[in-house]
Amino acid sequence: MAREKQQRNKSELAEAELPDDYQPDPDDWSGGQGVKKAKHFWPSAKRLVGLLAPHKWLFSLVVALVVGSVVLTVIAPKILGQAMDVIFNGVLGKQLPEGLTLEQAVEAARLSGNEQFADVLAGSQIVPGEGIDFGLLGRLILTVLALYVVASFLMWLQGFLLNRLVMNVVFQLRADIEAKINRLPLSYFDGRQRGDVLSRVTNDVDNIQQALQQALSQLVQSLLMVIGIAAMMFVVSWQLALIALIALPLSGIIAGVVGARAQKLFVAQWKHTGDLNGHIEESFTGHELVRIFNRDAEMVGEFDRRNEALFDASYRAQALSGTIMPAMQFVQYLSYVLIAVAGALRVTGGQMTLGDVTAFIQYSREFSQPIGEMAGMANMLQSGVASAERTFELLDAEEQDADTASKHLPERTHGRVVFEDVSFSYDPEKPLIQCLSLEARPGHTVAIVGPTGAGKTTLVNLVMRFYELDGGRILLDDVDITSLSRAELRGHVGMVLQDAWLFDGTIRENIRYGRLDASDDEVIAAAEATMVDRFVRQLPEGYDTEISENGSSLSAGERQLLTIARAFIANPSLLILDEATSSVDTRTEVLVQQAMQALRADRTSFVIAHRLSTIRDADTILMMENGSIVEQGTHEELLARRGAYHALYQAQFAGEDAEEQVDGMIEAPTTS
Repeated sequence: MAREKQQRNKSELAEAELPDDYQPDPDDWSGGQGVKKAKHFWPSAKRLVGLLAPHKWLFSLVVALVVGSVVLTVIAPKILGQAMDVIFNGVLGKQLPEGLTLEQAVEAARLSGNEQFADVLAGSQIVPGEGIDFGLLGRLILTVLALYVVASFLMWLQGFLLNRLVMNVVFQLRADIEAKINRLPLSYFDGRQRGDVLSRVTNDVDNIQQALQQALSQLVQSLLMVIGIAAMMFVVSWQLALIALIALPLSGIIAGVVGARAQKLFVAQWKHTGDLNGHIEESFTGHELVRIFNRDAEMVGEFDRRNEALFDASYRAQALSGTIMPAMQFVQYLSYVLIAVAGALRVTGGQMTLGDVTAFIQYSREFSQPIGEMAGMANMLQSGVASAERTFELLDAEEQDADTASKHLPERTHGRVVFEDVSFSYDPEKPLIQCLSLEARPGHTVAIVGPTGAGKTTLVNLVMRFYELDGGRILLDDVDITSLSRAELRGHVGMVLQDAWLFDGTIRENIRYGRLDASDDEVIAAAEATMVDRFVRQLPEGYDTEISENGSSLSAGERQLLTIARAFIANPSLLILDEATSSVDTRTEVLVQQAMQALRADRTSFVIAHRLSTIRDADTILMMENGSIVEQGTHEELLARRGAYHALYQAQFAGEDAEEQVDGMIEAPTTS
């Protein structure tokens, strides 16, 4: 990227450094501004669930399967209680004399003074003299087993379908994020760490996937289990049900109070994750620079500080949320003790059968289990919603203005570029370019020079519509570029940046990236024209040589030549060279210059350069300062004026030899 943009990025990243009293805020993406406003859990959770809307029929089927499984599961303990009654009645009935009726047995027990036993007999369906009905007992047990088998199958099926549903949702979410990133203006990325943006696109989306896959399924199942079990408990005994439900408001208070505080800490955890990722990405990208300036200790110190902040936020979030389940289990244990005592009293009083109490105790234990599971899923859900908030912030970011393509250019344009009273600023309070006008004639080379921050790169970025104008207009062959789609405009423009960015793949694929339908012969022709072929032929695998993303196996000059070949094969009508020789040595610069001359032939070119020796042959040189063109002319004309360009040239070639060289050029201008 060009130097002016790098300066802005470095300045903004410096301002984003985390202070000692840092308070995390998911609204702040650059890593360290103060809290702006609190985030809300429920709106983000509602929107997260809303991602399932396009798959509502599949989700409805999943819910129906969960409902079926829950219904079968909650019926089973009631039938199992009936089996317990069959055993209990058979054991007691065998102990009573055969031929007595149940009423006679109860009366005999009362006459003997055994009131509790009489109450137990009165509340049962014992047949005196008869033992356990093993036929009925077997049918009941088989029924319970069948219920559990079918319920398990339904749960497996819903898990299979839910996994497919979540994969589709996450697939679409990633596609939406990718499309969103391509619609964001370049200014969006200027003030944000790439590591934090990458964290939102990768880590946060993975966390959302995990939350939907595990937490959503478990929460739906657990919620339905709580409802179903509560209904069955009231059917069995409303008195014991009221005792069991005492635990609900207590558990709700614990989950609400602790969960709300844990949610804020999870937001901070993911915010610190983005901060740390941003620092790591910067450390790896600028590894050589860190070593050159001996800043290893500072980078490690900054890493330790941000890592410590992440550790602290993660520890506090996990520690606090981890108290939810133990606290809720304690409440459930108290409820279980009360139910056991009250149930025993009701059995001895003849108000309930032993089977009903057994079933109710099982319901009580199963009632606490889904509540505990919901508490356990609260950690994952809170973390997932915190990630969803960050992802939604990316999706809600302001996009670049929509294309209003009302005109079209011919397949090959002349390349006449006109700036008419153009005004632009990155910050409305800090004007940069004001009322600038210039013309680049077809086939001419326009060089733009000036100190850092003068607006050189900004000028060509405006031609590419990376930013929109504040005023005035830019014409390409008498057509306002805002009336063209960005894709059509950029299809007529080739750009070679200071940073030679290459992709994973072969040399052939990297050159062909400029025009994907180019043949192999066209790729080789472009390489030959731009001095690439001479070094590629020396490689063992030639054009099929694999290179990494940063092209570390190639020299800086070779990487730059590849980017020039990539622009050459695109055959643009308008060419922009942004300090393409600034990172190569003098010998390699000669090759790059020759390649650029071949590239500039018969097309309009804008050349940004700090090395004035590279633009002597430009048709027009623009000297810029503070966003304005202060001088304009050829190399010889500007030297003769002894103005700003002369001063800049003399500063680069300081000394008597340079002064003599300048004077000689003024007296006898060259045409090189």
